[in-house]
Amino acid sequence: MARAQASNGKDATPSADDLANQIATLKSDLADLTSLIGDMGAAQGERAKEKVQEKVDAARDAGAAHLADAKIQAQKLGAEANDFVVRQPAMALGIAAGIGFLVGMLGARK
Repeated sequence: MARAQASNGKDATPSADDLANQIATLKSDLADLTSLIGDMGAAQGERAKEKVQEKVDAARDAGAAHLADAKIQAQKLGAEANDFVVRQPAMALGIAAGIGFLVGMLGARK
């Protein structure tokens, strides 16, 4: 705590007004620090929010690209299966019957 000095260089006894002034200064400084810390926290919160939003957007874009690729692959496989059935209908029917039989056998087991 700061002490008032008399003109002769010796410490003078602080008065109630000196103490009140010191307390008022401390309150003001604390209010300024509290405001500054709040502003810093808000700024960091905004930066964190922006980074999270960027990552969400990147993930969404990557997911959309993978979905489009998967859709193209599914369409190609469907077209190949359709071509196979058209070229070799008897074999396709035999494969389907065999798979159906296996699924039925596995489903009947308990």
